[in-house]
Amino acid sequence: MNRTKILWIPALITLLALLGAFVIVATAPSVESRPEERVIPTVRTIAAEPTTLRYRVRTQGTVEPRTEADLIPEVSGRVVWISPVLVAGGFFDEGEPLLRLERRDFELAVQRQRAQLRRARGEYDHAASELERRQGLSDAGVASASQLSDARRAAAVAEAILLDAKAALEQAERDLARSEIKAPFDGRVREEQVDVGQFVTRGSPIARLYATDYAEIRLPIPDEELAYLDFPDPRRLDTAHASDTPGPTVILSASFAGRRHEWTGRIVRTEGEIDMRSRMVNVVARVDEPYRKNDVARPPLAVGLFVEAEILGPQVSDVIVVPRHAMREDSKILVVDAQDELHTRSVEVLRIDRDEVLVKGPLPAGERICVSPVQVVVEGMAVHTVQDPSDAPAASTSPAAPAVPAAAEPTRS
Repeated sequence: MNRTKILWIPALITLLALLGAFVIVATAPSVESRPEERVIPTVRTIAAEPTTLRYRVRTQGTVEPRTEADLIPEVSGRVVWISPVLVAGGFFDEGEPLLRLERRDFELAVQRQRAQLRRARGEYDHAASELERRQGLSDAGVASASQLSDARRAAAVAEAILLDAKAALEQAERDLARSEIKAPFDGRVREEQVDVGQFVTRGSPIARLYATDYAEIRLPIPDEELAYLDFPDPRRLDTAHASDTPGPTVILSASFAGRRHEWTGRIVRTEGEIDMRSRMVNVVARVDEPYRKNDVARPPLAVGLFVEAEILGPQVSDVIVVPRHAMREDSKILVVDAQDELHTRSVEVLRIDRDEVLVKGPLPAGERICVSPVQVVVEGMAVHTVQDPSDAPAASTSPAAPAVPAAAEPTRS
């Protein structure tokens, strides 16, 4: 009995397991096979907007005076008067008296030279009269040849003394005029080192002045950036009128008294060589009337001020600004057609500048340019498109607008 029971227990367990497996299989959900769905990538696009832009080259420099000179007396003497403008920072006009020396010694020198001139003129008149008399006697055969020679020599010596007296009088008058030192140009005083009662000597500097009729700024530019500026060929310029030849406009900006200000000038010349250390070409910008007195709204373009500069180059038309990351293989971009299919398009690259590229090519207005980083591109592949936030209509600028936004300008630091 026990042996029979032992044999039936495994058989029962096996039967129950088979029954459970059958139930599980019979009640399992059915698997429905479906075809594999194709994943269509989504890309961001911007609209191609051909417009007219102006090249701009950005640089920076320090304002310098066009002329700076030491004020040096040409005569020695004691200072008796100093102009109130002869102080550091003082403004003056051309020809304005700045300093006077004691004049009495120079006036006495002029009087002495005038007396010498009168004496020399009297001697000369006497010698000329004597020569004329001796010449008449010699023609009549009364005077000897030696007497005529002596009269000629005396007349020549008297004439030389007369010329020397005239030159000495002119020199004395010039020294008298130089006792009053006048401003050589419209300018400003950088520093002065003289006071009333001080004895100044000829050739010793007493102040340092600089001109204010216009200021100059040396602006370093990489030599390759000159391709985006319109400079006249210096070999074909008339040297006498080189500064009158219109050059590119330059816009200078700087922070002064807590506000941002701008000044407009022009590039007047380039320096004669390329800096061997930096490989830069220095161009010189000029701003007229940097200390304009009747313009209270604009602060002065003070000497020593550090400014940022934008040099305006020629205009280019039918240009499209593309983000640099949208370029592929240096001169290709991706465009999306009306059927939302992706295509590769070759374009002409005009300029690459940091985050922007100026291109020209067969891109009609409104064509969608892909700016998303697509890893694998198949010609004609389908995509979903969304407008890039940076290409919103409110941020776009009409090509006919007079001002071009800074972000759309081809610029370079």
